[in-house]
Amino acid sequence: MSEDHQLRSDGGTAPATGEDATSANGTEKATSRVPGLGGDEGRIIGLTALAVLLFPFLFAEAPVISDIIQGYAGLTTLILIWGIFAMGYDLLHGFTGLLSFGHAAFWGAGGIAAGLLVEYAGMNLPLVLVVVGTVVGVLLAWLIGFLSLRRGGIYFAILTLAFGQMIYFTIFGPLGPITGGEDGLLLTIGDLFGVIPLNAGVPVLTPLGFIPSWLYLIVGIFVVISVAVAYRVLNSPYGLIFKAIRENEQRAEFVGLNVWRYKLMAFILSGAFAGFAGALHTIYNGAASASAFYWIVSGDVVIMSILGGVGTLFGAFLGAGVYLYMSNILETFVGTLWHVMLGLLFVIVVWLFPGGIWGGIRALRDLLTDLIGGGGSEPEAATDGGEPGARAPADAGSDGGENR
Repeated sequence: MSEDHQLRSDGGTAPATGEDATSANGTEKATSRVPGLGGDEGRIIGLTALAVLLFPFLFAEAPVISDIIQGYAGLTTLILIWGIFAMGYDLLHGFTGLLSFGHAAFWGAGGIAAGLLVEYAGMNLPLVLVVVGTVVGVLLAWLIGFLSLRRGGIYFAILTLAFGQMIYFTIFGPLGPITGGEDGLLLTIGDLFGVIPLNAGVPVLTPLGFIPSWLYLIVGIFVVISVAVAYRVLNSPYGLIFKAIRENEQRAEFVGLNVWRYKLMAFILSGAFAGFAGALHTIYNGAASASAFYWIVSGDVVIMSILGGVGTLFGAFLGAGVYLYMSNILETFVGTLWHVMLGLLFVIVVWLFPGGIWGGIRALRDLLTDLIGGGGSEPEAATDGGEPGARAPADAGSDGGENR
C-alpha cells in the first residue's frame, strides 16, 4: 500500500495528505461556488456594473479620450443592446459549438412583437415590451430548434438560415399590411413605470456624465442581469454539459447524456437573449421593421462574436463595440471604406488572436503577470465564463441525463 494512503475502516484507502488532499479540497471549493454567489461571481457582477457605469463617461465625456474617439452617448446604449444579443449568440456558438446563421429571426421576433403590442394593443410600457419580446424569442427558438437540431454541422447552419429567411419574407410580404412592410412601424414608447421619460436624465449621475438617460440605466441594469445569468448557467452542471457537447458530442452521448435535449436548451436560452435584446432595440429606436429579420443581421452578430472572442462573455460586448464604432463613427470619416477596414481587422484578429480581442487582452495580461511574477505559476480558472487553456472534458457535468 502506498505511504500516502491510510486504511479506512471499510477496507478502502483514503488520501491522507499531499496533492490528493489538496485536489479534493479544491474540488469541494469549486462545487461550493455553484449554489450561492461565490467570490468569482460576485467580482464579475461588480466589475460589469462598474464598466456599465464608466462606459458613457469614457466613451463620450472624458476630456481626452472622447475627443480622440469622437464617441457620443446615444451609441453607448446601442452597443450594450447589441452586446446582449452577441453574448446570447455566443452561448450557442462559443460554448455549445453550434453555428447558427438564423439568429436574426429571434432578434427580429422580439422587436416586432414589442412593436405590434404598442401599435395594436396600446401597451407601450417598456418593461412589459421586454418581457413579451423575450417570451416570443423563447417560443420561436423552441420551434426552430426542435426542427433544425435534427441535423448537425453545416446542415444545421443552413436550416437556421432557411428558417430565418422564411420568416423574413413572411413578415415583409404576406404580413406586410400588419407589420408595416418595408416602412415598418413607428412607435410611441411609454414612460418608465408610466411616469419617467426614458430620454430624461438621471439626477446626479447624468450631470456628472456617467448615465446619459434612464434608458441607458435600464439597459445597463439588464446587461448586469444578463451577464449574471449567463455566468451562472455556464458555471453550473448545465454549462459544463454545453462545453462537453462542444468538445465531443459522441462521447457525451456515451456517458448517458441526452445531447439533443441539452442542445435544444442551449438554443432556447440563446434565442431568449436575442428576443430580449430585440425588444430593447425596438424601445431604443421607437420603431420596428422587417429588416431586423434579414440574414445580414445574423452575419453581423457572428462577426461581433468572433471579433470579441468566441467562448467568452465580455468578448461579445467588445465585438459589438468595435463593429458599431466602425459602422457609426468611422463611417463618417471614411465612408463605405469602413467595410474594407472591418474586413482587414477581422482577418488580423483571426490570424493573430484566435481567441478574439478579449482573448488577446487575457493573453497580454498573462504575459505581463509572468514577466512581473517570474512565471512558474499554474493557470487560474477563467472568471468570465471562458477557459484559460484547458477545455472541459467531454464527460464533464454528467448528471444522469437520459438517452434518447
